[in-house]
Amino acid sequence: MRRTITGSLLLIIAVSYLLQITTVGYEDRLLLNRFYVENGEYYRLFTVALLHGGLWHLAFNLLALYALGTPIENYFGKRKYLLILFVSLICGSTLSVLLNPAYVYSIGASGMIFGLFGALALVGEKAGVEWRSILIIVGLNFAIGFVLGGVDWRGHLGGLIGGALITLALNRSK
Repeated sequence: MRRTITGSLLLIIAVSYLLQITTVGYEDRLLLNRFYVENGEYYRLFTVALLHGGLWHLAFNLLALYALGTPIENYFGKRKYLLILFVSLICGSTLSVLLNPAYVYSIGASGMIFGLFGALALVGEKAGVEWRSILIIVGLNFAIGFVLGGVDWRGHLGGLIGGALITLALNRSK
């Protein structure tokens, strides 16, 4: 059986969630907040993706990562796929830190996942995915974020923009 980046990430995030719910202080060392980043804890721009706000949050993010990541990884290959994930996560985390109020904490892999939405919106048909449905799902997720509250739409938007921009650049070289 072939090892994939997506499969490895699913395992890492699931194990991290187990640590989060069983280890005192684990979450506090990894969550994202403007104060931590301003004090030089830049690693939190990445580690935020390892945390989740409950079992449903984890389940939806893992399902989305599998469904969106698999065709993107197959289309671009491991290196370019990792670059899409990295840029999406960093852009989502950065926009979250810059635009959220200082007292707001962020957790989850949603910025990275929204980057995959952006990637699929651009190369979906070539990757074997119907892209119009992707746009509907993105729209619904943004609407839910505004209606429910407690959802970091800034991180989602940053990830979406980052994923789309890096995909544009990578797709030109394909």
